[in-house]
Amino acid sequence: MSKTDQRPPETACESVHREYILDVRVVEVTDDEPRYRFEAPEHRGIAFGDPEMAELYADVYFCANGFEEDGTGEYGIPPAIIGAGRAVLASYMLAQPHNDLEWVASFFGLKPHRINKYAEVVANRAQEIRDGAEERGVE
Repeated sequence: MSKTDQRPPETACESVHREYILDVRVVEVTDDEPRYRFEAPEHRGIAFGDPEMAELYADVYFCANGFEEDGTGEYGIPPAIIGAGRAVLASYMLAQPHNDLEWVASFFGLKPHRINKYAEVVANRAQEIRDGAEERGVE
């Protein structure tokens, strides 16, 4: 965590599940049921019941070069997501708690395995972005 990070320190029921560059992370919050909260500077936290969906959301965040959902409404999509391409859009929609694989596939008129392929492409692209940034010394 950077010195300028304004996030509260972890509590006894929170631990970092996965940490990324640029102070982006997924935090496991253990109450009655574990939840996974995505955190990034200048981005309101969003929690997921599934760590894979939180990680996919983080991948979308990197592929879209960051985004903010404030002002988009409960079911709105940030313009940065739309501009990042079909695979990023499908992955963002898949990571939303009110959607599932079949609904997203139906929305795009595709088979579910194609949506999974989009998510795989986004995960690979996000890793390339993070690796490239780390090679340039970005922490």
